[in-house]
Amino acid sequence: MSAGRIAILIDGGFFLKRLPRLVADNRCDSPGKIVACIRHMCRNHIKNLTGTNDPRWQQHVYRIFFYDAVPYDGKAHHPIDNRPIDFAKSDVAHQRYALFDLLRKERKLALRLGKVTRDHDWTISPALTKKLLRTRQAVGALDRLGELPADAAAAIPVSLQLSADEARSLMMMRDLWHSLDGGSVSLGLRQKGVDMRIGIDISSLTLKKQVDTIILVAGDSDFVPAAKLARREGIEFILDPLWQKVNPDLFEHIDGLQSGLKRPGGATPAPGVAAATDPQAHSGQQDN
Repeated sequence: MSAGRIAILIDGGFFLKRLPRLVADNRCDSPGKIVACIRHMCRNHIKNLTGTNDPRWQQHVYRIFFYDAVPYDGKAHHPIDNRPIDFAKSDVAHQRYALFDLLRKERKLALRLGKVTRDHDWTISPALTKKLLRTRQAVGALDRLGELPADAAAAIPVSLQLSADEARSLMMMRDLWHSLDGGSVSLGLRQKGVDMRIGIDISSLTLKKQVDTIILVAGDSDFVPAAKLARREGIEFILDPLWQKVNPDLFEHIDGLQSGLKRPGGATPAPGVAAATDPQAHSGQQDN
């Protein structure tokens, strides 16, 4: 492998989500430690591809691309906690900006940033939504109250006879609603521009013949059209899903899977995924 002919493209959102599952908490609890993990992962990939443990491993790298989105800087009012939120001043935003500053100082690393926009309002998590919808049957017991007088102040106190099952259902509904906390809802934020930047860079690296090998650290199949272009132009395309299971159909569009980080203890590896220290980590097939 000639020097400077390997490009490593990292989907930052995916990487940051997967990292705590692959390393101990004390190895990824600060921006500096996260950057160290990125450097370690990339070095392992280069070591595997070149067959050497050269301390000057970066001489084999054309560039490392890290893709993420600038944190959302808007404001909102939390519907459950009943408090205003300034996302620009949140801990998540401060930590992400600190990470970006460190990444900009890394050798041969290019930072590609999209943005986060507000796509829709607050929503309840899907799992809780299903539970809440199932409580509709319990409300049926209240139908027997009929129409209350329009003048609530003059209303006569009413009582309702409930069966044991109806009482239990209403109590379960009450407990479920009381269990909702700040983490039960989320604002509809959407990342934009990241996948597009990954696709453009893969195409540019390919058509300009700037690299021989592209390593993509990602977990979805949005990259497939760009990967097919790269392989048809003779570029070796390797996917690192960070030990996440991938659709078997993806094997048709890549030259192999390997991981730059160790498999978490006890986890079952995805079919075809090998550690970056395995000399047999990558093998593939050609596109039609």
